[in-house]
Amino acid sequence: METAADLSAYGLVSKIDMARMNMLCEAPPEYSPQRVVAIRTEVARMSQQVFASMLNVSVSTVQKWESPAAEKRPSGAAAKLLQLVEKKGIEAVLA
Repeated sequence: METAADLSAYGLVSKIDMARMNMLCEAPPEYSPQRVVAIRTEVARMSQQVFASMLNVSVSTVQKWESPAAEKRPSGAAAKLLQLVEKKGIEAVLA
């Protein structure tokens, strides 16, 4: 990011590209079961099976994320994909 910021200062990286890089480098938040359900049902509007397929995880993983009793939460690449879907819509991972 430091290099990109330096390049931006010289006009070699656009403001739009800097905003995209900032978002990609931003650490994803913690996702509660309720938040995962909201992203899947309200943003993506998908069944667990279709949503799992789009994120390249198993249906049981999505079920565990959505279950408060399971205590399993999305992390790493899955959390980043959820962050993109939450902010940009499901189209962000379809493109």
